[in-house]
Amino acid sequence: MTFCVVNETKRELPFDAQAVAGRVISEALDYEGCPYEAAVDITLTDNEGIHALNKEFRDMDCPTDVLSFPNVDYTGPADFSGIECRAEDYFDPESGELCLGDIVISVEKVFEQAQAYGHSPLREYAFLIAHSMLHLLGYDHMEDKEAGEMERRQEEILCRLGITRSGDSV
Repeated sequence: MTFCVVNETKRELPFDAQAVAGRVISEALDYEGCPYEAAVDITLTDNEGIHALNKEFRDMDCPTDVLSFPNVDYTGPADFSGIECRAEDYFDPESGELCLGDIVISVEKVFEQAQAYGHSPLREYAFLIAHSMLHLLGYDHMEDKEAGEMERRQEEILCRLGITRSGDSV
């Protein structure tokens, strides 16, 4: 697995963002049974930066907490069958890794939402990565049934890591 966390903000998280991201990404891939080595890029930005991206890519004129930019078109969530037929689109020719896509997180929103929801910034950051990884793996939450399924999976991934609302592990 290859991943990169780039911090484009001046604000630092009070934990090792790279290490936490690696654990959550790895757990999400294991949980969903990804049969490939995978690559993910994470950019940490501020509300202004994510606002601009949200407006450009989703036509929403406001900041958000996380944006996901999936690279793989699945026939169903985490359905890896058939993606090798489009290897040139999905796999890095040098490393052979499945290029899942990009995640962009507002560090300001991590702190705002952690306070609003009464848990730690670590838990909020891990939650946003788990949520976004599910998007990169083909899940969505446009309908109530889909939203419920994503919520269940996010919580299970975080619980497997010991990252709960009441206490953090990693």
